[in-house]
Amino acid sequence: MSERLTVFKTYKLYVGGKFPRSESGRVYEVTDSKGKWLANAPLSSRKDARDAVVAARKAQGGWAGKTAYLRGQILYRVAEMLEGRKDQFVREVAEAEGLSKSKAAAVVDAAIDRWVWYAGWTDKIAQIVGGGNPVAGPFFNLSSPEPTGVVTVVAPQKSSFLGLVSVIAPVIATGNTAVVIASEDSPLPALSLGEVLATSDLPGGVVNILSGKTAEITPSLAAHQDVNAIDLAGVEDDVLAKELEVAAADNLKRVVRPQPVDWSADPGTHRLTAFLETKTVWHPTGSLGASGSSY
Repeated sequence: MSERLTVFKTYKLYVGGKFPRSESGRVYEVTDSKGKWLANAPLSSRKDARDAVVAARKAQGGWAGKTAYLRGQILYRVAEMLEGRKDQFVREVAEAEGLSKSKAAAVVDAAIDRWVWYAGWTDKIAQIVGGGNPVAGPFFNLSSPEPTGVVTVVAPQKSSFLGLVSVIAPVIATGNTAVVIASEDSPLPALSLGEVLATSDLPGGVVNILSGKTAEITPSLAAHQDVNAIDLAGVEDDVLAKELEVAAADNLKRVVRPQPVDWSADPGTHRLTAFLETKTVWHPTGSLGASGSSY
């Protein structure tokens, strides 16, 4: 039997539910922790970033309009798909982070569990941050959370999968759409996640994944007038982080500043609430009967 030729995988961006190459036609080499070549990844341009924002904005209304319960079902379906491709992610995480197969498997298991955890929060977060407010007057006063809109997410640089899931899942669980910039040195798990999302029930455009140079892509997204918020989790350069915060202030974006995070720890709910707005509605109670009692 003759030897087979190796079929090298071509990694592509994930934008609007499709897999385009970078508009620029550029790629860059991705290596493992020991410097061995793994693949060429697309080197996203500012045009790719703008296209991703257009896709995210187009999908945002429909995604936010789905019931929280349905969003939870869709996120759980993504976890099912991840479970079915676990071996691939174990290999990619091991290569990206220099882990043994057993340690990489533990990371992937934790990432899938984290996705399931956020899927369970979709129809519960409103009870935590919303509800009826007591007021001194004949009024109903009700507060309810609503998604902020389009969120740029700079994925963690060193936690290529668990950290990635930990920043994407809470954004979309609460009805936002995301433009994700993958880890610059280890983008392959993120690009493979795009393939999982495309074959799940998640509508195209809800998550858009770019790979490339963080310092090259982020400024245009931080300044983009149709981006409502930005998570700087993966920005390790303090000077760049400050520049992005300043750019984000131009249209009053919400900003989650970079800080040290143990991605294996209990995530809490702060990333769920980071990109929610609170809508409060007042309504007169009226009165009943001659006695003037109110309801």
